[in-house]
Amino acid sequence: MEVNHFIHPDAKLGRGVEIGHFSVVEADVEIGDGTVVGHNVTIFSGARIGKNCRIFPGAVIAAIPQDLKFNNEYSTVEIGDNTTIRECVTVNRGTVDREKTTIGNNCLLMAYVHVAHDVIIGDNCIIANLASIAGHVVIDDYVVIEGIVGIQQFVRIGRFAFISGGSKVRKNIPPFVKAARDPLAYAGVNSVGLRRNGYEDGQVKAIEDIYRLLYVKNSNLTKGISEVEKDLANNPYLKEILDFIETSKNGVIKGMV
Repeated sequence: MEVNHFIHPDAKLGRGVEIGHFSVVEADVEIGDGTVVGHNVTIFSGARIGKNCRIFPGAVIAAIPQDLKFNNEYSTVEIGDNTTIRECVTVNRGTVDREKTTIGNNCLLMAYVHVAHDVIIGDNCIIANLASIAGHVVIDDYVVIEGIVGIQQFVRIGRFAFISGGSKVRKNIPPFVKAARDPLAYAGVNSVGLRRNGYEDGQVKAIEDIYRLLYVKNSNLTKGISEVEKDLANNPYLKEILDFIETSKNGVIKGMV
Protein backbone atom coordinates (compact mmCIF):
# COMPACT_ATOMS: atom_id res chain seq x y z
CA MET A 1 0.00 0.00 0.00
CA GLU A 2 1.31 3.44 -0.87
CA VAL A 3 2.27 5.53 2.16
CA ASN A 4 0.85 9.05 2.05
CA HIS A 5 2.43 11.14 4.78
CA PHE A 6 5.20 13.69 5.24
CA ILE A 7 8.03 13.24 7.73
CA HIS A 8 10.72 15.92 7.71
CA PRO A 9 14.17 14.38 7.34
CA ASP A 10 15.34 16.19 10.47
CA ALA A 11 12.62 14.69 12.65
CA LYS A 12 13.88 12.06 15.11
CA LEU A 13 11.75 8.92 15.26
CA GLY A 14 12.48 6.07 17.65
CA ARG A 15 12.30 2.35 16.97
CA GLY A 16 8.93 1.03 15.87
CA VAL A 17 7.24 4.41 15.45
CA GLU A 18 4.24 4.29 13.12
CA ILE A 19 2.90 7.31 11.21
CA GLY A 20 -0.55 7.11 9.62
CA HIS A 21 -1.72 8.29 6.22
CA PHE A 22 -1.88 12.05 5.54
CA SER A 23 -0.06 12.90 8.77
CA VAL A 24 2.65 15.57 8.91
CA VAL A 25 5.72 15.50 11.15
CA GLU A 26 7.80 18.69 10.92
CA ALA A 27 11.47 19.30 11.67
CA ASP A 28 12.60 19.58 15.31
CA VAL A 29 10.25 16.81 16.40
CA GLU A 30 11.23 13.85 18.58
CA ILE A 31 9.01 10.78 18.93
CA GLY A 32 9.94 7.93 21.27
CA ASP A 33 10.08 4.20 20.60
CA GLY A 34 6.84 2.39 19.92
CA THR A 35 4.60 5.45 19.58
CA VAL A 36 1.75 5.15 17.08
CA VAL A 37 0.55 8.27 15.28
CA GLY A 38 -2.79 7.86 13.51
CA HIS A 39 -4.06 9.30 10.23
CA ASN A 40 -4.42 13.04 9.60
CA VAL A 41 -2.33 14.08 12.60
CA THR A 42 -0.20 17.25 12.51
CA ILE A 43 2.90 17.39 14.70
CA PHE A 44 4.59 20.79 14.47
CA SER A 45 8.17 21.69 15.28
CA GLY A 46 8.96 21.69 18.98
CA ALA A 47 7.09 18.48 19.85
CA ARG A 48 8.78 16.02 22.19
CA ILE A 49 6.68 12.86 22.45
CA GLY A 50 7.62 9.94 24.67
CA LYS A 51 7.60 6.18 24.23
CA ASN A 52 4.57 3.98 23.56
CA CYS A 53 2.13 6.86 23.13
CA ARG A 54 -0.97 6.68 20.92
CA ILE A 55 -2.11 9.73 18.98
CA PHE A 56 -5.46 9.41 17.23
CA PRO A 57 -6.66 11.02 13.97
CA GLY A 58 -7.09 14.76 13.77
CA ALA A 59 -4.86 15.65 16.72
CA VAL A 60 -2.67 18.75 16.42
CA ILE A 61 0.44 18.82 18.60
CA ALA A 62 2.75 21.83 19.17
CA ALA A 63 0.92 24.48 17.17
CA ILE A 64 1.89 28.01 18.17
CA PRO A 65 -0.02 29.48 21.15
CA GLN A 66 -3.33 31.28 20.78
CA ASP A 67 -1.83 34.15 22.77
CA LEU A 68 -1.58 37.61 21.25
CA LYS A 69 1.58 38.26 23.31
CA PHE A 70 3.39 35.38 21.61
CA ASN A 71 6.31 36.75 19.62
CA ASN A 72 7.51 33.63 17.85
CA GLU A 73 9.86 32.76 20.72
CA TYR A 74 11.24 29.22 20.75
CA SER A 75 9.15 26.84 22.83
CA THR A 76 8.10 23.19 23.00
CA VAL A 77 5.44 20.65 23.88
CA GLU A 78 6.65 17.73 26.00
CA ILE A 79 4.51 14.59 26.31
CA GLY A 80 5.57 11.70 28.54
CA ASP A 81 5.51 7.96 27.98
CA ASN A 82 2.40 5.78 27.59
CA THR A 83 0.07 8.73 27.09
CA THR A 84 -2.97 8.54 24.81
CA ILE A 85 -4.13 11.56 22.81
CA ARG A 86 -7.57 10.93 21.29
CA GLU A 87 -9.26 12.41 18.23
CA CYS A 88 -8.89 16.13 17.49
CA VAL A 89 -7.04 17.02 20.69
CA THR A 90 -5.02 20.26 20.40
CA VAL A 91 -1.89 20.92 22.46
CA ASN A 92 -0.20 24.31 22.01
CA ARG A 93 3.44 25.21 22.55
CA GLY A 94 4.59 27.35 25.47
CA THR A 95 5.36 31.06 25.54
CA VAL A 96 8.14 33.06 27.14
CA ASP A 97 6.50 32.36 30.53
CA ARG A 98 7.45 28.66 30.84
CA GLU A 99 8.76 28.03 27.33
CA LYS A 100 6.96 24.71 27.20
CA THR A 101 3.65 22.92 27.65
CA THR A 102 3.95 19.62 29.50
CA ILE A 103 1.81 16.47 29.67
CA GLY A 104 3.08 13.67 31.90
CA ASN A 105 3.25 9.89 31.72
CA ASN A 106 0.27 7.53 31.53
CA CYS A 107 -2.29 10.23 30.78
CA LEU A 108 -5.49 9.97 28.73
CA LEU A 109 -6.80 13.03 26.91
CA MET A 110 -10.14 12.22 25.30
CA ALA A 111 -11.52 13.67 22.07
CA TYR A 112 -11.52 17.44 21.49
CA VAL A 113 -9.59 18.35 24.63
CA HIS A 114 -7.69 21.63 24.29
CA VAL A 115 -4.44 22.21 26.20
CA ALA A 116 -3.26 25.81 25.91
CA HIS A 117 0.21 27.32 26.22
CA ASP A 118 2.37 26.83 29.32
CA VAL A 119 0.03 24.26 30.87
CA ILE A 120 1.58 21.60 33.10
CA ILE A 121 -0.29 18.29 33.42
CA GLY A 122 1.17 15.67 35.76
CA ASP A 123 1.23 11.90 35.50
CA ASN A 124 -1.76 9.53 35.42
CA CYS A 125 -4.36 12.20 34.64
CA ILE A 126 -7.63 11.57 32.79
CA ILE A 127 -9.22 14.49 30.97
CA ALA A 128 -12.54 13.73 29.30
CA ASN A 129 -14.10 14.97 26.07
CA LEU A 130 -14.31 18.67 25.27
CA ALA A 131 -12.49 19.91 28.35
CA SER A 132 -10.73 23.22 27.63
CA ILE A 133 -7.66 24.15 29.64
CA ALA A 134 -6.52 27.78 29.38
CA GLY A 135 -2.94 28.99 29.56
CA HIS A 136 -0.62 28.62 32.57
CA VAL A 137 -2.84 26.04 34.33
CA VAL A 138 -1.16 23.44 36.55
CA ILE A 139 -2.80 20.04 36.98
CA ASP A 140 -1.09 17.75 39.47
CA ASP A 141 -0.85 13.93 39.32
CA TYR A 142 -3.87 11.60 39.26
CA VAL A 143 -6.45 14.30 38.53
CA VAL A 144 -9.70 13.27 36.80
CA ILE A 145 -11.59 15.93 34.83
CA GLU A 146 -14.96 14.99 33.36
CA GLY A 147 -16.31 16.26 30.04
CA ILE A 148 -17.12 19.82 28.94
CA VAL A 149 -15.12 21.42 31.75
CA GLY A 150 -13.67 24.90 31.25
CA ILE A 151 -10.59 25.82 33.28
CA GLN A 152 -9.58 29.48 33.59
CA GLN A 153 -5.98 30.59 33.12
CA PHE A 154 -3.50 30.35 36.04
CA VAL A 155 -5.67 27.89 37.98
CA ARG A 156 -4.01 25.02 39.86
CA ILE A 157 -5.67 21.65 40.53
CA GLY A 158 -4.23 19.50 43.33
CA ARG A 159 -3.41 15.82 43.01
CA PHE A 160 -6.19 13.24 43.12
CA ALA A 161 -8.84 15.93 42.61
CA PHE A 162 -12.01 15.06 40.69
CA ILE A 163 -13.99 17.69 38.73
CA SER A 164 -17.53 16.92 37.65
CA GLY A 165 -18.71 17.36 34.08
CA GLY A 166 -19.75 20.78 32.80
CA SER A 167 -17.92 22.66 35.55
CA LYS A 168 -16.43 26.15 35.26
CA VAL A 169 -13.15 26.23 37.16
CA ARG A 170 -12.20 29.76 38.22
CA LYS A 171 -10.49 29.01 41.55
CA ASN A 172 -7.84 26.54 42.64
CA ILE A 173 -9.00 23.07 43.67
CA PRO A 174 -7.14 21.55 46.64
CA PRO A 175 -5.77 18.00 46.53
CA PHE A 176 -7.94 14.92 47.15
CA VAL A 177 -11.33 16.64 46.76
CA LYS A 178 -14.36 16.33 44.52
CA ALA A 179 -15.56 19.59 43.00
CA ALA A 180 -19.08 19.99 41.61
CA ARG A 181 -22.11 22.28 41.16
CA ASP A 182 -22.35 25.84 39.84
CA PRO A 183 -20.62 27.88 41.13
CA LEU A 184 -18.02 25.20 41.63
CA ALA A 185 -17.68 24.08 45.25
CA TYR A 186 -16.28 21.38 47.52
CA ALA A 187 -18.41 18.22 47.22
CA GLY A 188 -16.48 15.80 49.41
CA VAL A 189 -13.25 13.84 49.32
CA ASN A 190 -12.41 11.79 46.21
CA SER A 191 -12.48 8.58 48.25
CA VAL A 192 -13.26 6.35 45.25
CA GLY A 193 -10.27 7.64 43.30
CA LEU A 194 -8.00 7.34 46.32
CA ARG A 195 -9.00 3.74 47.05
CA ARG A 196 -8.61 2.78 43.41
CA ASN A 197 -5.02 3.98 43.63
CA GLY A 198 -4.09 2.07 46.76
CA TYR A 199 -5.08 4.36 49.61
CA GLU A 200 -6.28 2.43 52.65
CA ASP A 201 -9.35 3.31 54.74
CA GLY A 202 -7.25 4.93 57.46
CA GLN A 203 -5.51 7.18 54.96
CA VAL A 204 -8.79 8.24 53.39
CA LYS A 205 -10.25 8.97 56.82
CA ALA A 206 -7.25 11.16 57.69
CA ILE A 207 -7.92 13.27 54.59
CA GLU A 208 -11.66 13.38 55.31
CA ASP A 209 -10.94 14.61 58.86
CA ILE A 210 -9.10 17.63 57.48
CA TYR A 211 -11.75 18.63 54.98
CA ARG A 212 -14.56 18.05 57.48
CA LEU A 213 -13.12 20.87 59.56
CA LEU A 214 -12.16 23.06 56.61
CA TYR A 215 -15.37 22.85 54.61
CA VAL A 216 -18.18 21.14 56.55
CA LYS A 217 -17.92 22.19 60.17
CA ASN A 218 -16.70 25.70 59.41
CA SER A 219 -18.23 28.01 56.81
CA ASN A 220 -15.21 30.31 57.16
CA LEU A 221 -12.02 28.81 55.69
CA THR A 222 -9.76 30.94 57.88
CA LYS A 223 -11.46 29.61 60.99
CA GLY A 224 -11.29 26.09 59.61
CA ILE A 225 -7.53 26.40 59.05
CA SER A 226 -7.02 27.52 62.65
CA GLU A 227 -9.03 24.56 63.88
CA VAL A 228 -7.20 21.92 61.86
CA GLU A 229 -3.83 23.36 62.87
CA LYS A 230 -4.91 22.98 66.51
CA ASP A 231 -6.73 19.65 66.41
CA LEU A 232 -4.97 17.73 63.59
CA ALA A 233 -1.38 18.89 63.86
CA ASN A 234 -0.05 15.34 63.46
CA ASN A 235 -2.18 14.46 60.44
CA PRO A 236 0.24 13.34 57.68
CA TYR A 237 -1.73 15.14 54.93
CA LEU A 238 -2.21 18.45 56.72
CA LYS A 239 0.94 20.21 55.51
CA GLU A 240 0.30 19.40 51.83
CA ILE A 241 -3.27 20.63 51.98
CA LEU A 242 -2.54 23.81 53.95
CA ASP A 243 0.49 24.65 51.81
CA PHE A 244 -1.72 24.37 48.72
CA ILE A 245 -4.39 26.67 50.19
CA GLU A 246 -1.93 29.23 51.53
CA THR A 247 -0.05 29.54 48.23
CA SER A 248 -3.22 29.88 46.14
CA LYS A 249 -3.03 33.54 45.17
CA ASN A 250 -6.27 33.42 43.21
CA GLY A 251 -8.13 31.60 46.01
CA VAL A 252 -9.61 28.13 46.37
CA ILE A 253 -13.12 26.81 45.84
CA LYS A 254 -15.59 27.30 48.69
CA GLY A 255 -17.74 24.81 50.49
CA MET A 256 -21.30 24.11 49.43
CA VAL A 257 -23.84 26.55 50.78
